[in-house]
Amino acid sequence: MERALIIRQPWIDLILSGEKTWEMRSRSTSARGRIGLIEQGTGLIVGEVCIVGVIKNATSQTLFMQQYKHCVKDLSALEKWNNAWILSGAKRYDTPIPYRHPKGAVTWVKI
Repeated sequence: MERALIIRQPWIDLILSGEKTWEMRSRSTSARGRIGLIEQGTGLIVGEVCIVGVIKNATSQTLFMQQYKHCVKDLSALEKWNNAWILSGAKRYDTPIPYRHPKGAVTWVKI
């Protein structure tokens, strides 16, 4: 695992529980494979997940029909965040791993 994604609450808990399998972002990603998951503001890598694909610029109809995958109730919030990063195999660590947060890192952290 080379990098980790920073995610806010409550989304990170939903991903780690397996309930949320789409992470909605304003941009697509070419990243695939296993990545770490950082809970924003904690300084900890709390788990990992595999990015298996991306749906670029998902339509409002797709977002409505697949709401159970992204868990966002207010679909108007997804006008900007309409790229679904498809996740699989989320795992929460028994013991979170501290990391050093580099200056300026907002989305990704190299680990």
